[in-house]
Amino acid sequence: MKLFYDAFNASPIGIAVENEEGQPLFANPALCSMLGFSESELRNRHCVEFSPPEDAAKDWALFQQLRAGSIDHYQLEKRFYRRDGSLFWGRLSLSLLNHCAPPILVAMVEDINEAKKAQEIVQESEERFRLVANTAPVMIWISGPDRKPTYFNQLWLDFTGLSEADLIDGLRDIVHPEDYQLCHEIYCRGFDQRQPFRKECRLRRHDGEYRWMLDIGVPRFHQDGSFAGYIGSCIDVTDQKLAEQMQSRMIRNLVEVQEQERARVARELHDDITQRLAMLSIELEVLQESPSEMQNQVQHLRTEITRLSNDVQAISHDLHSSYLEYLGVAAGMDSWCKEYAERQKMEIDYRNDVRSTVPPEVGLCLFRVLQEALHNVSKHSGVKRCEVVLHEEPDELDLIVSDMGRGFDVRAEKQGKGLGLTSMRERVRLVNGKITIDSTPMGGTRIHVRVPIRSFIAFQEKAV
Repeated sequence: MKLFYDAFNASPIGIAVENEEGQPLFANPALCSMLGFSESELRNRHCVEFSPPEDAAKDWALFQQLRAGSIDHYQLEKRFYRRDGSLFWGRLSLSLLNHCAPPILVAMVEDINEAKKAQEIVQESEERFRLVANTAPVMIWISGPDRKPTYFNQLWLDFTGLSEADLIDGLRDIVHPEDYQLCHEIYCRGFDQRQPFRKECRLRRHDGEYRWMLDIGVPRFHQDGSFAGYIGSCIDVTDQKLAEQMQSRMIRNLVEVQEQERARVARELHDDITQRLAMLSIELEVLQESPSEMQNQVQHLRTEITRLSNDVQAISHDLHSSYLEYLGVAAGMDSWCKEYAERQKMEIDYRNDVRSTVPPEVGLCLFRVLQEALHNVSKHSGVKRCEVVLHEEPDELDLIVSDMGRGFDVRAEKQGKGLGLTSMRERVRLVNGKITIDSTPMGGTRIHVRVPIRSFIAFQEKAV
């Protein structure tokens, strides 16, 4: 029995032994300290007297169930009055011991005031966040570490016409079917890597219209460094997308006009000037029958005119290659590479495994990129050899032009005024492709163009 009393008095949790009426018979020092009363002052006072009316009512209702035998214990969090009138939060556990005669009640009170204050601070912080988030001009979302969303602000509800509970159940039904898979992969990869991510997708508005949204997610971490999930924001970028498509159509039209003009100039150079120079060459051949003192001069003129004719033909092919038009992209590139290598006195190792029919727009794009890349090799690389590979994947066409020359600083080139690389990038963008330019000073240059054929066709249909 002494051991029980020692434990009873030493417990940091407030304990009271009560009669069936709920009046304390014994109270340990911890409970007396919590309430600010002595043990004798606590006796003959009912436990509910130490609580505000609303908390005492909940306690009393459970106490009556305990006395009636419908429950044998209960627990609740409630407020207690101290002697000075101040309140503190405690967790009350009350159990009925029927095996005693008469039955007794054991009440234990754990001081949870600091935990409640911290909880109230968190709750207040969350309420402030919700107030700010619900008035923000962007769509804000939060998800837990399990990837499941836990919060959507008011703008999400207004945009979708759905409740927060509906959105928390999942977004598959409001994400455009063509965008869902890629967006889901980016979302999951962000969680796996704990890294910020950006993705664009179309979301269905409450009126049924799909709008392009830029979604940016940022990982959250607890104070101890553990992963807490993500917070993100969505911005409607539909107008920007439309402007980009309009710009793309304008640039496409400009490129088409430019190509038409090049074709016209090419025809004039090839069909008019070249023929006239050929006739002049024939006339000069006749002059060779003139007196012998003019023979050396006429021969020299004939040689120069022949070179001029070859140069004009080369310009014609640069502007509008008939090889590309009649032979197709693979054979046309092969012929042009051989011709260019002969003119520039360089070696071009050209390989291709293309077997499919390439859309004319894609073929022209790759051909122009090849021309620009080889011109750069000839002018700037300092070497006389390069490799060209035209490779076909199941749904992609790859063009790779590489050399082991002096290279250049790609970042510095982007900030410069040169139009060569810019022209390449713009052409590739117009066919929904991607271009990668890898180069370092004295480390050579590698240009890699990827054009997804099916995606280009779909992209072209959307742009029309």
